[in-house]
Amino acid sequence: MSTPPATRTGLAFALTSAVTFALSGALARPLLDSGWTAGSIVLLRIAIGAVVVLPFGLVALRGRWGLLRRAAPTVLLYGGLAVAGAQYCYFSAVRTMEVGPALLIEYTAPAAVVVWMWLVHGQRPGRLTVAGAAVATVGLVLVLDLFSGADVDVRGAAWALAAMVGAAAYFVISADERSGLPPLALAAGGLVVGGALLGLLGLLGLMPMAGSSDDVAYAGIELAPWAVLLLLGLVTAALAYTTGIAASRRLGSRLASFVALSEVVAAVVWAWLLLDQLPAAVQFLGGALILLGVVGVKLGERSVAHPDEPVLV
Repeated sequence: MSTPPATRTGLAFALTSAVTFALSGALARPLLDSGWTAGSIVLLRIAIGAVVVLPFGLVALRGRWGLLRRAAPTVLLYGGLAVAGAQYCYFSAVRTMEVGPALLIEYTAPAAVVVWMWLVHGQRPGRLTVAGAAVATVGLVLVLDLFSGADVDVRGAAWALAAMVGAAAYFVISADERSGLPPLALAAGGLVVGGALLGLLGLLGLMPMAGSSDDVAYAGIELAPWAVLLLLGLVTAALAYTTGIAASRRLGSRLASFVALSEVVAAVVWAWLLLDQLPAAVQFLGGALILLGVVGVKLGERSVAHPDEPVLV
């Protein structure tokens, strides 16, 4: 059976989103080392993305302001949970725990999506979907190389679980088409709302804000911090969120969320290329298991009928 064109396009969008999202960690690491806080980086990243996507979102809306008013709860939920919430909670987690365990907890989001759609909307996953989820989870453990026995503190784990909720909301809301909002309009609205909420957190002093004018280096090439921030906003926010929504609309929230697991593999590759952090052989094995798990989920999706995946509200 040949793959439908919409699925092929959706997979291309999903992989683009995963690869671009994955770049954020490698780009941000030297900025953090030079004196930037995570709050400052994520706020500017989202704000730049919002400025870039907003004009395209307005064009896609075509003056249908009534549509935007009716979809306002969805946009607010998306911006609050999927953009500001996920970002703020993840960076709060890594302040008190190691990055690897925090990522592993956050990337239980695909399993959370499957459970949500099953318990709340009766979309029971097939055996292959469950098997694919298990294989992909094992792959994540290998890619993150957690066998060294990293400690997980309760406070950091709680923040990481909150970030997982935001990530799960991202996939579920992105896949829903009932609001009628075009993907670009939803991405623009979510980035604007998310940027505004992050800015408010910064103004209230709930999110530490600091920066530096020192140049940062990637693979021996020095860049000004403003150039890196532009890349973060244009590539890892504007492009990543718009392609992610487009992917979820074509693949559904469950499959899109599992394809997004390839972000972890891409993050390892970006860290190797830009920061000279060569992945171990066990991480390559983990990457292969993640891809195998995604295939299992895709095969399982064919046996489960769920034409319309509703939003969280």
